[in-house]
Amino acid sequence: MPKPDAHTPKRIAYLCSRDVMPGDPGRREDAFEQDQQIACLSEALAAHGMRIEPVAWDDPSIDDTGFAAILPLACWDYDRRAEEFLQRLERAEAAGALLLNPLKTVRWNAQKSYLRDLEQAGVTGLPTVWLDRPNPEAIARAFDTLNSDDLVIKRVIGAGARGQFRLKRGESVPSDIDPTRAVMVQAFEPGIIAEGELSFLFMNPGASRGRPEFSHALLKKAAPGDYRIQSLYGGKETPHAATPEDAAQAGQALASVSHDWLYARVDMVRGADGRLRLMELEMIEPFLYPMQGWAVGEALAKALAARLT
Repeated sequence: MPKPDAHTPKRIAYLCSRDVMPGDPGRREDAFEQDQQIACLSEALAAHGMRIEPVAWDDPSIDDTGFAAILPLACWDYDRRAEEFLQRLERAEAAGALLLNPLKTVRWNAQKSYLRDLEQAGVTGLPTVWLDRPNPEAIARAFDTLNSDDLVIKRVIGAGARGQFRLKRGESVPSDIDPTRAVMVQAFEPGIIAEGELSFLFMNPGASRGRPEFSHALLKKAAPGDYRIQSLYGGKETPHAATPEDAAQAGQALASVSHDWLYARVDMVRGADGRLRLMELEMIEPFLYPMQGWAVGEALAKALAARLT
C-alpha cells in the first residue's frame, strides 16, 4: 500500500456492530446515538488531519494495516460473541495495527470481574456476590449475604443491561437467567432513582504526553417505573456540572487502572453517605454522550493525535 503524503488524512477505523452501521437496514432503535457520535468525532478529527471511517468489526474484508488507528468504540454486540470479538482484535494487533483501547485493556474490561481488581486497589464500589452458576438457591442466599430485599442481577459479560434483572425477596427467579452464565448480584442502590447515574468522560494522551483530561459529566435518569438508564428503556440524559470532589472521585477510579487507555467513561451512583460509588468503568464501547458535551470530540482527537505523533 502506498505511503500517504503529509496532506492525506490519517484513516481511523471506528469499529461498529453491524446493527449501528450507517445505512444498515437492521439498525438498532438507539443507533441514532452513533450518528451523533460519528458526527462529533468526524468534525474534531478532521481538524487534526484524521478521517474517521465506520467499519463493521466482523467484516472479514477489512485490511487493518490501512488504518493509522483502530477504535472499537461502537461494538455494541461484543458481549454476545465475546471470544470471536477478542480474536478479531488479536488479529488487528498481530498485524501491527494501533488498537485503542489496547487489546490487553479490552480483555480486562470485557468481564465485570475487573471491579474486584479495582476494589482491591481501594476503589469504592457496590457490595457484590459473584456467582459462576446462578441457580435459584444461590441467588436466594445473596439476599441474606447482601442484607437486602432488593437485588440487581447482571451478567459478568454483558452490555446495555441485556440479561439484567431486578429481583425482590419472595419473587421467583426469572427463567431467562442462564444457569451456566456467570453473574454478579448487587443490592439495588436507591440513589439510581433518587438522583440518577452520573457519568464522567476522560481522555488520555498517554503517560509520556500528559495527564488524562476530564471532558464532561452527565446525569442519566431512568424512565418512571424503571431503573435502567439506557435510552432503549426510556432513559434520559442531561449535562451535569460535576463538583471538583465528584470529578476527583471518578479520576481516582481511573488512576487505579494499571492498563493503558485512550478513552474511558466512569459510571457512578451516590450512596446514602453522599459519596460516589463505582458502578462500571467503560473502556471498550462507551457511548461518549456528545450531545451533553460536544467538546468530547476535540478531547479525543487531541489525545489520539498525541498517540500518532
